[in-house]
Amino acid sequence: MFDLVIRNGLVYDGTGEPPRQADVAIAGDRIAAVGPALGPAREEIDASGHIVTPGFVDAHTHYDEQITWDPYVTPSTFHGVTTIVTGNCGVGFAPCRPSQRDWLIGLMEGVEDIPGTALHEGIRWDWETFPEYLDALERTPLAIDVGTQVPHGAVRAYVMGDRGPAHEVATPDEIAGMAAVVREAIEAGALGFSTSRTEKHKDSRGVITPSITAREEELVGIAKAVGEAGTGVLQGISDFYDFENEFRMFRRMVEASGRPVSITVEQQDMRPDWWRQLLDALSEAQRDGLPMRGQVPPRATGVLMGLTTTLNPFSFYPSYGKTALHPLEEQVALLRQPEVRGQILSEKPRAIGGPLIQEIVTSFHKMFRLGEPADYEPAPEASIAAQAEREGRTPQEVAYDLLLEKDGKALLYHPLFNYLPGNLDYVEEMLLHPHTVFGLSDGGAHCGALCDASFPTTLIQHWGRDRNRGRKLPLERLVRMQTLETAELVGLHDRGILKPGYKADVNVIDFERLALHEPTVVYDLPAGGRRLVQRASGYAATIVAGVVAFREGEPTGALAGRVVRGSQPAPA
Repeated sequence: MFDLVIRNGLVYDGTGEPPRQADVAIAGDRIAAVGPALGPAREEIDASGHIVTPGFVDAHTHYDEQITWDPYVTPSTFHGVTTIVTGNCGVGFAPCRPSQRDWLIGLMEGVEDIPGTALHEGIRWDWETFPEYLDALERTPLAIDVGTQVPHGAVRAYVMGDRGPAHEVATPDEIAGMAAVVREAIEAGALGFSTSRTEKHKDSRGVITPSITAREEELVGIAKAVGEAGTGVLQGISDFYDFENEFRMFRRMVEASGRPVSITVEQQDMRPDWWRQLLDALSEAQRDGLPMRGQVPPRATGVLMGLTTTLNPFSFYPSYGKTALHPLEEQVALLRQPEVRGQILSEKPRAIGGPLIQEIVTSFHKMFRLGEPADYEPAPEASIAAQAEREGRTPQEVAYDLLLEKDGKALLYHPLFNYLPGNLDYVEEMLLHPHTVFGLSDGGAHCGALCDASFPTTLIQHWGRDRNRGRKLPLERLVRMQTLETAELVGLHDRGILKPGYKADVNVIDFERLALHEPTVVYDLPAGGRRLVQRASGYAATIVAGVVAFREGEPTGALAGRVVRGSQPAPA
């Protein structure tokens, strides 16, 4: 007798093959059989009219601290995710000496927009080294599986002391020390090593991330250590301003280590074609036998703006700043007063910090009402600028009124990256490129500005069913993109496929009912910290290690997740 049988579902097995009507049987924490009319089980799920997929593997998250207090890893688990990988972009919380805790919190707070008060309140700090961090995670209840990467920023500070955050040049001894720390982490179970080389990543004081100025010998020395461990992956993000030299450095890391690397690929309006240059360079590397791939999103990197978020179009207006000091209900009442409205709309914003922030809060042609259900491919004629022109008003007037909808809880959507044509055509090119993999959800991060942890739902719902501003993609391919492919990206060959012997992580999805709801702001982090969360309808059941962990996105209380230590082999 099986432990669980999912009956009569349309099975997308993760391989990319066409679906078939079948039962999926589970014994213990493994898939036991897939086929018609399987035998009896202690528990059954009727999946008639539903699709059945492997659990989704999100290889790019920042739940490094949240997993120490939230066993359910929301909001990713609202979207069928059964395995996450943390420690991306060179930031994380291990290794860390006691004297460096405040600095490391400030780095994560700045780079990933996670409230520092929540980090100070929530992190227990019952570790110093990376192996001790893994041990601490193993003592923590988890509803899903968690893999980790060792982050460059933390390693640099741990070995170099204050010289690391100060962007000093690492000495040969310091490079050897960092290599030893990274190798120790990989051998203890880290899935890889990550680094950041982008000016967008700054700590809470505005200082750029410490890894951005690391020289080639430092990065190659660390990569060699990963290669010597014989397992592990590399992950990075860069601005690629000096493309040839910067890409050569990543290429040298792969050449020296023999380990695969994935690099963030995003289209930016100010540099509209560099992403194609990066994809071409990745293709050339692949032709030379180097395992280099790009990580790409399924939609625009979208900044959410409102009265309750980090930014909105009036954040830098003097009179608006005075209203923002009040609780939301009082603020809304003030903003609805004609004299306050008139004063704010008559003003000019104060100096806005940096061109990126200026683009976000002033680009009304790329600013939209998000709506319910959320629309992530809005047409240009739906923009605030277009609406203002139709109505004979200023964009500021339209934006002001939209922000007051839903009693001040309405959100505006600014597709910051990957939306230059006014649609997702460039994203389609990225997704279909032979040397890219789906990623970049940043789950757990950017708490007051982004909510892209819902990327897994967008990938199958929008691209597989709802897209009307371009072509749809085959659902079997979309499922493979975030199961088999993302699992293989980080060396987890034991999951992502519904075949006997593979890990019994499974989604049962009412695909016709699948829908993304508008994100909301909640204050459920430690110390009342703020974050954006987004729910979805349609996830009838999510199974982790053979146990139903979530029904309709809500936890059952089952805690069958674990810390994944190192690369996992495929079943025999």
